[in-house]
Amino acid sequence: MDLSGKGAVVTGGSRGLGAALGRRLAERGARVALVARGEAALVAAVSALRADGLAVHGIVADVGDKGDAHRIAGAAAALVGDVDVLVHNASTLGPTPLPILLDLACEDLSRVLDVNVVGPFRLTRAIAGGMLVRRRGTIVTISSDAAVEAYPGWGAYGLSKAALDHMTRTLAAELADTPLRVFAVDPGEMDTGMHRAALPDADPSTLGRPLDVAARIVGMIEDDAPGATRRSAA
Repeated sequence: MDLSGKGAVVTGGSRGLGAALGRRLAERGARVALVARGEAALVAAVSALRADGLAVHGIVADVGDKGDAHRIAGAAAALVGDVDVLVHNASTLGPTPLPILLDLACEDLSRVLDVNVVGPFRLTRAIAGGMLVRRRGTIVTISSDAAVEAYPGWGAYGLSKAALDHMTRTLAAELADTPLRVFAVDPGEMDTGMHRAALPDADPSTLGRPLDVAARIVGMIEDDAPGATRRSAA
């Protein structure tokens, strides 16, 4: 996909991989809408990117809130035009320090699922229809090795990412006869605030840089060749 002039939406866009994806997509010519819950952090991220001359906008919204999906879709269309790239990057670990599943409150599990699985489902429904009408579009979900490996304490996050992976595979299968592309990317371990919250003692020098990972993911978006529905950016 040639990203010049294309509209892109990235959730969880105020920091970490989301902000890095916003930068890399905009550097390749896309008009980008970053979505995040925290207004102050989002304004700071958007301002920094605009200061570099990049076409980036912010939408304050919570992907885990049922009422926000269509509001995000409408705001994105107004800000960047037709949305041809949708990246589901927003996610939550749940409570930290990470509890084992038997100590996890049902309400905390519900919140993780709302943000990491149900939110992407709702937003995909709100945006993919326009992609189908225009017969172009790429939908990317950000996965994790916790989707395929069982780590003590990572149960809520891991099961949500496993569900997101399967949703991605199902969408890809159902849209196989259309021009739309749907795939998941495991970005690997990165030096982000989320990683520090989960593993505060990790050595940052051993972790990936969000800007480097974002560049690899944007390369996958630009590459129109068919491939696996689950890829690694590590």
